[in-house]
Amino acid sequence: MSPHVKPYEEKMKKTLDVLSKEFAAIRAGRANPAVLDKITVDYYGAPTPINQMAAISVAEARVLVVQPWDRSTLKSIEKAIQASDIGINPNNDGSVLRIAFPPLTEERRKELCKGIGKTTEDAKVAIRSIRRDANDKFKAMKKSSEITEDDQKNLEKEIQDLTDKYCKEADTMGSAKEKEIMEI
Repeated sequence: MSPHVKPYEEKMKKTLDVLSKEFAAIRAGRANPAVLDKITVDYYGAPTPINQMAAISVAEARVLVVQPWDRSTLKSIEKAIQASDIGINPNNDGSVLRIAFPPLTEERRKELCKGIGKTTEDAKVAIRSIRRDANDKFKAMKKSSEITEDDQKNLEKEIQDLTDKYCKEADTMGSAKEKEIMEI
């Protein structure tokens, strides 16, 4: 692989990492600590992620247990979860929060799949945008005589191959997540 293409491949890999994190945060009817990743709690004036304030564990297939290290934060963690968009009310027993995930309705599953499709498409658009930036750079290098026309064609082919590879990977990730959601 050419050193000119390497930084663009890194950007494409990062795009897939972001996509992977986005998919992890989508709840699929089973307990997954990643659904709490985006939720922050006001802790001494600073927005703090729940996973930095509490131990989060999976008690059963559909139950998450959140055990704060500082018991006084239990109420504020509970409020933050209720205010979030995960749509689940935690049960507070005074020392831990239990979050029971109800099975998803058919309608909700289809809605989630639409969102997954859009997120996948956004990632592919980002990857193609990286390809465009790379091609613009290669054209500029050719114009300033840093590379020959043959070099430019080879670099453009290389970046196109990477674009195809990472777009296909994004599609694969999206299909796998949709399949996981549609399983009952």
